[in-house]
Amino acid sequence: MAEAKHQQTALGDVAARQLAIATRTVPQMVTISPRWLTQLMSWVPVESGVYRLNKVKNATQIEVDCSARDERVLPQTFVDYIENPREYNLAAVQTIVDVHTRVSDLYSKPYNQISEQLRLAIETIKERQESELINNAGYGLLHSVVDGQRIKTRTGAPTPDDLDELIAKVWKEPGFFLLHPRAIAAFGRECTRRGVPPPTVSLFGSQFLTWRGIPLIPSDKLPIVNGKTRIILMRTGESRQGVVGLFQPGLQGEQTPGLSVRFMGINDRAIASYLVSLYCSLAVLVDDAIAVLDDVEIDKYHEYKY
Repeated sequence: MAEAKHQQTALGDVAARQLAIATRTVPQMVTISPRWLTQLMSWVPVESGVYRLNKVKNATQIEVDCSARDERVLPQTFVDYIENPREYNLAAVQTIVDVHTRVSDLYSKPYNQISEQLRLAIETIKERQESELINNAGYGLLHSVVDGQRIKTRTGAPTPDDLDELIAKVWKEPGFFLLHPRAIAAFGRECTRRGVPPPTVSLFGSQFLTWRGIPLIPSDKLPIVNGKTRIILMRTGESRQGVVGLFQPGLQGEQTPGLSVRFMGINDRAIASYLVSLYCSLAVLVDDAIAVLDDVEIDKYHEYKY
């Protein structure tokens, strides 16, 4: 009993934490990606919400003459345009964020609840935007490639020869390859197997593999089906007759180009609602601005011989 009287106990961790301030983070979300495609895309404002793509009807019928022998017989010509050009309408990606006023009033320190809810909703919408730019059946990159600009891999796995074939299709100022990160890994293995490791380049403070000086830009929005995916090569910009992104400028409540947040009011249950909208589309100005490598096997390994 005497020994028990002299025993001393220290303050425990659980009790001590009641007086401590925990350092908190903003909510983390695994689906957020760098979205390099939207950063590298050349964007064109479409104030009317409609983008009309005018094209020459038949460029081979434009006649010119190089002879200087007799200027009296110069050919007469004109440039004809297609009569029904395609028009691109901006598509909307939207969601409504609901926040109970009691929650935003009582629990907004150190981070504002409404701001965080909107931030995460905007991130999700922008992720969906990149997916639509690639996969949308109406205007997405994968659905905008003509048959003459599609090729298939030679061996299944993506090789330097395959990427060279893409460059031959988009030889007028190619901008960048767009492919799934696992396709980049598969291409890297093929380069290592051949003893031609691809160099890297720094963009936006990050390192990217390159081939023939053209960066390989990763996007997890490229679909993988049965172990196969696709690789895109494109050039961008109106001045290059490339691929352009389309957005609506000057929106009410605009947060970033083409994206707006509007307060919709508070209902009878004290829930505040915010409409988050993003308007965008994409246009391929001429056919040779983009090419696609189909049937890319990302898990095909060759036997190494030492």
